[in-house]
Amino acid sequence: MEETLHSIWEATADNPPDAQLPEGDYTANVLVVGAGFTGLSCALQLAKRGASVIVVDAVRPGFGASGRNGGQVIPGLKYDPDILDQMYGEATTEFVGNTAKTTFDLIEEHNISCAAQRTGWIQASVKNSHIPTLQSRMRQWERRGAAVRMLDTASAQALSGSKRLVGGWLDERAGQLHPLNYVRGLARAAIDAGCILLAPATVKSTKRVDGKWHASIKEVSSTVVKCDHIVVATNGYSGDLFPKLRRTVVPANSFQVATKPLSDEQLAVVLPKRMPVSDSRRIGNYFRIGPGGRLMIGGRGTFRDPTSANDFRDLISQLHAFYPWTTSMPLEFFWHGKVAMTMDHLPHIHQPTKNVIMAVGYNGRGVALATSMGKAIANHLLAPTNPLPLRFTDIKPMPFHDMHRTYATMAIWYYRLRDYLES
Repeated sequence: MEETLHSIWEATADNPPDAQLPEGDYTANVLVVGAGFTGLSCALQLAKRGASVIVVDAVRPGFGASGRNGGQVIPGLKYDPDILDQMYGEATTEFVGNTAKTTFDLIEEHNISCAAQRTGWIQASVKNSHIPTLQSRMRQWERRGAAVRMLDTASAQALSGSKRLVGGWLDERAGQLHPLNYVRGLARAAIDAGCILLAPATVKSTKRVDGKWHASIKEVSSTVVKCDHIVVATNGYSGDLFPKLRRTVVPANSFQVATKPLSDEQLAVVLPKRMPVSDSRRIGNYFRIGPGGRLMIGGRGTFRDPTSANDFRDLISQLHAFYPWTTSMPLEFFWHGKVAMTMDHLPHIHQPTKNVIMAVGYNGRGVALATSMGKAIANHLLAPTNPLPLRFTDIKPMPFHDMHRTYATMAIWYYRLRDYLES
């Protein structure tokens, strides 16, 4: 099965932007490798401020996780604000707390048509034992001025339409969008601002010549992009050009399915306020109403790429557990994509050599976080005194990375066991 064959986003997306095929040589201030949220947000911000930018993608804009994810626009990181303050300082916590606002503001500024809705987001639980942790998280954001509140059992069930949930918290900063239309809209905005978008265009090699970077394009042996800076934004689809970078993340599969359109009666009960939901288990699920009034659910899948609907059976069983009536509801879409996971569950920013910046590892928070990270990298390139939200770290490949499918699968089963055994 071709990876996006059954994607609800591909089936409902606007036409892709007009990318150019590489031809001849190019010169720019910045070369951006990867046309996803990070790369395009960075390119757009740079071009708006007068820099010349070339963006290249090995396939097409949004081919990777940016065009396949669940479309939830969620602020924050996996770590709670108090811990982030200790690790990085209050400025970083403020940055991650504003990532959803940054994303929605960018969409409004460039009039990107991507069904963006600031509906809020619910992190809910199927376990009473998780509620104190969720309440602590909510209180920490509340102390920092965020529009958040706790949900009791009745409220969580009413807003989700699922009797399985026992409570949670609501973050009104968040929301949802159509991710493929969003990334294509970013690409159009970047082109309108003066960027050159080349696709398919794979960077084969890079080298320094007389103080500039020369990047050779694989598809056309004679094409070279000459630039002052390179931004690498390939995330979970990082290839062999930067093999050490590829070995710093685990490209975990995220599986998703979508039902046939719900009836008006069902839509009045299931997620009636259109707030996306994530459950708080270590290996949890997320769900929302997607295009055409379809109910979508996503979660971790196997590291083996699926070949048929049968490979989605574990995810489908979760759909039936949250919404038992869906056992008789036909499923229309099945798809997957690779989420870049890091060992510490934090995004990583690297500067391995002069005038090269790399950013990877959004750990499931990519829509808002990658958008904001791209903008922050651009602002840093435009004025190096502008601090990045995270400090540069060394590229540290994971030990035995080639075995990541084995040990990551074992870790997933371990966390699932802990979820099962918890009271």
